[in-house]
Amino acid sequence: MQKLEKYNFKNKALALLSLLLVLFFSSCEDVVTLDLKNGETKIVVDAEIIWLKGTTGNEQTIKISKTAPYYNNTTPKVSGAQVRVENRDGDVFTFTETEPGSYVCTNFVPVIDMDYTLFVTAEGQSFTAVEKLTSVTPIDRVEQEIVPDFGGEDVIELTFYYKDPVDEVNFYLTDYKSDFLIFPEYELTKDELYNGNEINNRFSDEDKIQPGTVVDITNRGISKNFYNYMNLLLEIYDGNPFSIPPGNIRGNIVNTTDSNNYAFGYFRLCEADKVSYVVK
Repeated sequence: MQKLEKYNFKNKALALLSLLLVLFFSSCEDVVTLDLKNGETKIVVDAEIIWLKGTTGNEQTIKISKTAPYYNNTTPKVSGAQVRVENRDGDVFTFTETEPGSYVCTNFVPVIDMDYTLFVTAEGQSFTAVEKLTSVTPIDRVEQEIVPDFGGEDVIELTFYYKDPVDEVNFYLTDYKSDFLIFPEYELTKDELYNGNEINNRFSDEDKIQPGTVVDITNRGISKNFYNYMNLLLEIYDGNPFSIPPGNIRGNIVNTTDSNNYAFGYFRLCEADKVSYVVK
C-alpha cells in the first residue's frame, strides 16, 4: 500500500459546525463573541506558477494581500506593488495589476527544472524567493467503484493512476474540487516506498458523490521543500477546532528590507495534469 498523507478541510468545517450548534442550543438568547487578540499585520504572497499539461502556461497570476482580524469579512488587498519573476537565464517576466491585489503576466515561459526568482516590492518592503519548476507525469486513467465506508454503507470511490518516474525522488500535491465541496480537498504523496511504480490515489465522500457529479482532479509535481511546508500547513486543518497550530508556518519568501518582518506564503512552480471526471 502506498504511503499517503491526506488532509481534508471538510473535517474542520464539520467540527466547527458541531461546536456552533452546541453553543446555539445551550444559549439561544446569548451571542457568544470571543475576545481575540489581533496579531501583527503581515503581507501574504500567493505565488503559484502552475503549468497545466496541454497549455502554453504563458498566463500566470500572483495575488498579494494582508492578514486581517478573525472577524473581518474581507481580506485586505495590496495594490500598487511591483512584481516580477526572473529565470536563471536572465529573462524577466513582469506581472501587472489587473484588479486590486491581483497581478497577471501574459508572456511567462515555463521550463522544467529551470530556476526562477520572485521579486516583490509592496508597501515599502522588498521580498524575494527562489524555486525550481517541478515536472509531473500525466494521469493515465480514472476508475470508479462502489466500496463500503466505515459505517458499512456503500459509497462511490474514485481512483486515479499515474506512473512515478524511476530513479527520481518525487513529491506530489493533488487537489479535488467539486460543486459539493466548500473547500478543495488536498492530498500529499511522496514516492518513498514505490519509486518507479504506478501510484493510485483515492477519493470518496460519504453521500455527496452521485452519478452526474463532476470532480476536478489536479495533480502537481512539487519540490521537497514545498511538500514539507504543505505538510505542516495542512496539519492545522486536519485537527479539531481547539488544536494549537504549530507556530507561524513560514514559507520561502524572504523580506530583504527587514528580515524580521517576514511575509506569509510560498513561491512555487509546478507542472500539473488535470482531469474533469463525470461520475457514472
